[in-house]
Amino acid sequence: MNQDDESGDRTRPRADPAGAASGRGSGRRSERPGGGLLMGRPFGVPVYVAPSWFLVAALITWVFGGQLDRILPELGGARYLVSLFFAVAFYASVLVHELAHTVAALRFKLPVRRIQLQFFGGVSEIEKESETPGREFVLAFVGPLLSLVLAGIFYAALYAVEPGTVPAVLLAGLMISNLIVAVFNLLPGLPLDGGRMLRAVVWKLTGRPMAGTVAAAWVGRALAVTVLIGLPLLTHTGALGDDSVEIGGVETVTDALLAAILAAIIWTGAGNSLRMARLREHLPELRARALTRRAVPVESVTPLSEALRRANDAGARALVVVDGQGRPTGLVRETAIVGVPRHRRPWVAVGGLAQDLTEGMRVPAELAGEDLLDRLRAHPATEYLVVEETGEIYGVLSTADVERAFVQAMARPGS
Repeated sequence: MNQDDESGDRTRPRADPAGAASGRGSGRRSERPGGGLLMGRPFGVPVYVAPSWFLVAALITWVFGGQLDRILPELGGARYLVSLFFAVAFYASVLVHELAHTVAALRFKLPVRRIQLQFFGGVSEIEKESETPGREFVLAFVGPLLSLVLAGIFYAALYAVEPGTVPAVLLAGLMISNLIVAVFNLLPGLPLDGGRMLRAVVWKLTGRPMAGTVAAAWVGRALAVTVLIGLPLLTHTGALGDDSVEIGGVETVTDALLAAILAAIIWTGAGNSLRMARLREHLPELRARALTRRAVPVESVTPLSEALRRANDAGARALVVVDGQGRPTGLVRETAIVGVPRHRRPWVAVGGLAQDLTEGMRVPAELAGEDLLDRLRAHPATEYLVVEETGEIYGVLSTADVERAFVQAMARPGS
């Protein structure tokens, strides 16, 4: 129901430079496995149904079927078919909510990895942050707005059907459910859409995106505590002033469990938003030039022991294999060097240990931040050749060094 992953899965930073910038936040050029059942590609964005959706669809079918038994008892067993239709129609409404986020993101030139329908609604995995608070506000607001529009459409359609019929009950249920989706997502705390809107407002007032994220995340955590405590109280009849009706034990436990799950989702999403914001503040510090290891060029027939001696004399930590004209053709992987025993190194040529150099393994020395991480993810490798604008060899960039810098950036407190 939000353009960010409310479960925290997508926004969880990973110590993986090939996926470090996937915080939105969100395939950026690729699709992750385990997305669920692929349903289609509206606007070129894949839509997946997660396995957890089938669980909640069964739950909705059972609960709504029980309500239909009281409202329309003449349906008999057919009420569960009607309830299943309601579950599918409700998640179709959720998909419209997510498509609103997706269309807005694409309009703002923000890549969208995928849409996923899951246990507690939907997720639009938008890969990059909005450039302005105004765009952030619009991007967040369009989802609840579409849910409100749908609620209005279903309300208007009620006047076209006969009261007390199956269509009337379905339309009323869809109207109420979309209204709940809209109101819930407008609550002003991350990771909900309302939290993104609050973030945009604070960002506009302070001029600092991080200040908006901190404010909206802490409001989100307060909201999580409120849901944990307040939801069971609201649904408990005694708390609403009617002491004449006692709530059964099963209902009480169900309410408490639902409140705990919702609170955990909101709390986790708020925390992940803070971590990703801190990461994005430090991402510009990840510069290819600063992380590059000095390298020495060697021809493929050079013995490994001799190549290592030259590297030690030059204070270098990497080997680049070149041809007779000095053009780079391959990189000697660090793991390959470690795998050769010392007594065999004089008889092993570096060419036999080198990885052929592809165009994707050439990284401009000036790349930094998300651009650098995007480049590494698009062309996975353990080492990359870093080159100047002139094509001159600058050195070798190791994935391990980028990962180490990424973890250090995450460990530093945000400003």
